[in-house]
Formats: sequence, structure tokens, C-alpha cells
Amino acid sequence: MAETILSLDDVRLTLDGNAGPVEILRGISENINRGESVGLTGPSGSGKSSLLMLMGGLERATSGRVTALGQDLSAMDEDALAKFRRGRMGIVFQSFHLIPTMTAVENVALPMEIAGAPDAWPRAEAELAAVGLGHRLTHYPSEMSGGEQQRVALARALAPRPALLLADEPTGNLDAKNGAQIMDLMFALQADYGATLILVTHSPELATRCDRVLHMTDGRLT
Repeated sequence: MAETILSLDDVRLTLDGNAGPVEILRGISENINRGESVGLTGPSGSGKSSLLMLMGGLERATSGRVTALGQDLSAMDEDALAKFRRGRMGIVFQSFHLIPTMTAVENVALPMEIAGAPDAWPRAEAELAAVGLGHRLTHYPSEMSGGEQQRVALARALAPRPALLLADEPTGNLDAKNGAQIMDLMFALQADYGATLILVTHSPELATRCDRVLHMTDGRLT
């Protein structure tokens, strides 16, 4: 029987807007199983990224429950959520979010070192080699192309071997060739490591590479 790794139970999100409260997510319930890849599609403004942020504990639901790896994220404070994410979740954004004053290997190793991993540096080097950047360990983000920077971000997300990998339009700032290479790497490494992948994308073609696709419209799964 499949093991549920992430569960959403009537999740709602309402944010304050200039004209009053805006309902972003409208009662979403869904289960995601360990090891599967799930594409999350829908038009701009449908709530895809907001839902992904709730899944990662980066946004707090107005009501409902988000349960990941058996833990109720809705009941945790910010410190507890930060500790929970370390090593359990990897997140890749459209913007690379690399620290500009750190080299590639430092960007990958630092989060693991903070989490107390004794082998943070050799693991960082090995992960960068796995994404084809073994020759760029000491280069800074400004010395790398957009595709290379996203490879560093992918290495950073996967180095702790997270059970959950969340990706929000990871190829949005890349050209077609680099975007295709990043997604090939992401799916290959996700399969190798047995991680559960949740991918927000505007591309139907990319979404169909996932085991299944969830479509959002106006804050609801349809």
C-alpha cells in the first residue's frame, strides 16, 4: 500500500489585499505518496505557488491542516518549521537564491553544516559533480551562467537527501536548452534518491513527465 508523505485537509488561505481579504486557496484536500512525482499546473494567479509554499511550511494556512512526514505543519512555530525542513525538504525556486559572496561549494555546504552534518563539504562537492559542476566548485554565482546557478540551487536542495523536493517554476529564468537540462537532472536525481517531487509549472509538456498532474483554477484543485 502506498505511503502518504504529504496530506492537505481542507486547506484555505486568505490574505489581506488593498480592497479587503482575498481568498487565495479555497478548501484544498489531497494526499501525495512517497516517491511519486506530481505536476501542479494552472493559470497565473490560480494559487499554485501559494499551495507549494504551504506544503513547505513557508506560508501558514488560514484554516485546515498540512501534514508532512507525519508532522502537522499547521501547529508548528517558525523555529520548529525551520528545524523540520532541514534535511527533510529541498526547495528550488525560479530565482536561484544563491548567496553572491559564497562559492558554489559554499552555497551547497553551508545549509548542511548549519544542520550539523559532519560530511557537509565532501557531500557538497559530490552533489555539484552529480549536476555537472565538479569543475566550478570555487566559482561565485556572478561567474556562472543562469543554467549553472540553477544547477547549484538543485545541488543544494538535493544534497541533504530530502524526502520531499518542492520546485516552483525551476526553469522559468532559463532558456529552453538549459531548462530541459535542469529538468532532466531533476527527474533523474529524484528517481535515484527516491524523493517525492512536487513541481509547479506552466508547461503541460513538462507536467506530463510527472506520475500525475493536479490542475488548479481559482484557488481550487479541478
